[in-house]
Amino acid sequence: MSEPEEIIRIAAKGDGVTASGRFAWGSAPGDLLLPDGTIQPGPHHVAPACRHYGRCGGCQLQQLDETSLAEFVAARVANASSAHGLGAGLITPPQLSPPASRRRASLRAESSAGRIVIGYREAKSHRLVELGECPVLVPELVAILPPLRKLLIRVGQGKGQGKGRHTHARLAADIELAMTEQGLDLGIKGVTVEGLAATELLLDFAKAHGLARLVLDQGYGAEVVWEPHPVTVSLSGISVPFPPGSFLQATADGEAALVSAAREWLADTPAVADLFAGLGTFAFALAGPVTKVLAVEAARDAHLACKAAAAQAGLPVHAMHRDLFRNPLLPDELNRFAAVLLDPPRAGARDQIERLAQSSVERIVYISCNPSSWARDGQTLIEGGYRLAEVRPVGQFRWSTHVELASLFVR
Repeated sequence: MSEPEEIIRIAAKGDGVTASGRFAWGSAPGDLLLPDGTIQPGPHHVAPACRHYGRCGGCQLQQLDETSLAEFVAARVANASSAHGLGAGLITPPQLSPPASRRRASLRAESSAGRIVIGYREAKSHRLVELGECPVLVPELVAILPPLRKLLIRVGQGKGQGKGRHTHARLAADIELAMTEQGLDLGIKGVTVEGLAATELLLDFAKAHGLARLVLDQGYGAEVVWEPHPVTVSLSGISVPFPPGSFLQATADGEAALVSAAREWLADTPAVADLFAGLGTFAFALAGPVTKVLAVEAARDAHLACKAAAAQAGLPVHAMHRDLFRNPLLPDELNRFAAVLLDPPRAGARDQIERLAQSSVERIVYISCNPSSWARDGQTLIEGGYRLAEVRPVGQFRWSTHVELASLFVR
């Protein structure tokens, strides 16, 4: 390359691309890729919001301004749709969750010579980046990290070999954080707590920092160490029990956008099957005087939480425990419903989609966190006689390449 080349778009993994097909990490549309491989920032290149950007693998797109970030989210969905010939009738402008709004996080904690590091992996590396800040997370999640580091050091003291002095066992733990109606829910997996003194350290920590719950997994499953009041999350105004480690939409803002689409598309539908229902994010949004919902979920704890909340609220939600990967609903079962909503894991729902394509269901709302698997499944629906009426991209994972969407297929 002898001349500067302009970055014209951002590829799916976050690299900028020139017209000739050259890639440049950390660039934005309108930047110039110089002959020596450096970037000359253009009008859409902004200063990263976090000092860890470039090392931390959590974000790939902090250099993009709001316009370019929205274009990236929209393009990810549009490209997946066109690649599989889905012919979307309408793709709306994307909904982007704001900074400091992500209410759950999975982090890693590791120790070396008595020092604890809590954070995300470096990009393309197993090394951890110690989070001193994180403009993506809600402040409560960031604030707990410094005292949590100190707690893990104290819990680890005295382990290993060493006569007459404290030693430090090497620690490698998974940290789960989530904001609930009662406050911060903290889960620690991989730490062994031995003796009364260590247990009291955990209890004192939970009380001092006002935790809603502290859950410890020492290799034998989750054990609740501290939970002064039953922990719940609000789903469309319904307080639903929140089992440790349960799935929760990343941001309240993103959840509201997805729920709003489902409500709009399925308003006044008499019977809806909510597949891969989880705790009932969409079931509780749709159930009401007109609409009855069948909420189907494989995880028993989530199923029971949904069932209990529906009974408590007196809503027409029938919770069914069923693994839809091993035992998908058959066409005859699906035909009882005027509409089906599904929100499967990232891999999609190939077998269930095949049954849906053979059904007479009039409307299918497909919520997805992976445009690629969604487009593959959508192609099956198109071949089965459906058309893609509308798609709404949602950027819950701000500054990352992960994109979610809500879509409506109509027979």
